[in-house]
Amino acid sequence: MDTMRRRNGAVPKRADVTSLEAGFDGVVVRPGDDGYDEARRVWNGDVDRHPAVIARCSSPGDVAASIRFARERDLSLAVRGGGHGVAGLAVCDDGVVADLSQMTDLRVDPAARIAQAGPGVLWGAFDAAAQEHGLDTPGGIVTHTGVAGLTLGGGIGWLMRRFGLTCDSLFGAELVTADGDVMEVSDERDPDLMWALRGGGGNFGVVTRFDFRLHPVGPDVLSGAVFYSAEDAEPVLRGYRDLSACAPRDLTTIVNVRNAPPAPYLPADVHGQPVVVIALCWAGDPAQGERAVEPYRRLAKPVADVVTVKPFVQHQAMFDASVPHGWSYYWKSRYLAPLSDEGIAVIAEHAWRHGSPRSYAVVFHMGGAVRDVGSEDAAFTGRDAEHAININAVWTEPEERDRQVEWARSFFDATAPMGSGGVYVNFLGSEGAERVREAYSPAVFTRLQSVKRRLDPDNVFRLNQNIPPA
Repeated sequence: MDTMRRRNGAVPKRADVTSLEAGFDGVVVRPGDDGYDEARRVWNGDVDRHPAVIARCSSPGDVAASIRFARERDLSLAVRGGGHGVAGLAVCDDGVVADLSQMTDLRVDPAARIAQAGPGVLWGAFDAAAQEHGLDTPGGIVTHTGVAGLTLGGGIGWLMRRFGLTCDSLFGAELVTADGDVMEVSDERDPDLMWALRGGGGNFGVVTRFDFRLHPVGPDVLSGAVFYSAEDAEPVLRGYRDLSACAPRDLTTIVNVRNAPPAPYLPADVHGQPVVVIALCWAGDPAQGERAVEPYRRLAKPVADVVTVKPFVQHQAMFDASVPHGWSYYWKSRYLAPLSDEGIAVIAEHAWRHGSPRSYAVVFHMGGAVRDVGSEDAAFTGRDAEHAININAVWTEPEERDRQVEWARSFFDATAPMGSGGVYVNFLGSEGAERVREAYSPAVFTRLQSVKRRLDPDNVFRLNQNIPPA
């Protein structure tokens, strides 16, 4: 079968696959098996790859067996957690996918304020378990994002200005190495590797357990969004810039410029209209947050205001319907300096040129607790940026692709004068080695290469935003 073909033209023998199945606690899926097409799909519908073997692991031993199987046969190895990366690197053609999506163990210890999560856990499940105790770890902004990929790349989201990035709350891990060894990682056991796992991506091994600190938040938070007409884009964004310069740490805000979705919480006459969305989450006492949030509700005359006190888990799902599995996505991103009038004009000029009900751009306000951690404690680079912009081309029909991708690239190019240098690694698509380097400072990248050389000198874990060994 063609989908079983290796890069050198050979086809893995049936006996080879059977040898993987021997002693394998999970399920091995091959082309032609029931469920193969479903197992190879990832979040981004623009990705259509056909692995030779999908090893649906259920234990660290399964992960080790998958790694050894791929190495012994010189097959490419992809590692899948939540499968949410826009580049689709969680799946490969003709190689082995170590699929961790079934490894969903999740333990919350409210007394110790820690949580342990398997690599297949999604943020919606993590938040729900932690919020039962009024606790959480900073996650992302979509419930079906995987814990593993978000954490290893850094982790920006609704709680970052109060509690830092996701990786800043990571204090330990279990990891399977390129040699198939299982090891415990912590600042005491291996400080360099622990440092690298906080932002260096999946370059150093397969993490099979994440240990997080939990923080008091919720279960109810003041959150939601204020919608303004695109006609008011420039004055709204100028006012937003001025408010952001002195925003309290408890407040995280995200600007979303798009056509309003047909969301049930929006008036029908707003659906499909070009809007500027100021989405926000106050991580402290809701009553105290009202004063901080009020100025964001008066930047112009809103077309809708859905800011209210509600469960954090409900707010965390706010953007889910705009980024479902199976749609096609293409991203361009960079860090931004504080917004200038000229930069705001660029956003207003390009934001709605896509002519799509689905494409959009988001601007994340960084700062706060994100800046409390130095480069000596975490590999994540970009803490000095004021904002991160992520330009999202989205389509459902193949004929839409070229127009939407061109819009994203043109918008991205126009933001170059606004950039502060660098890019958030989790927002990268398949953009090449130089763009991966831009995600880190030169000193951090050099140190990451040294850790890579020690843990994975053969670059087995290369189907990622790759850091080659020094």
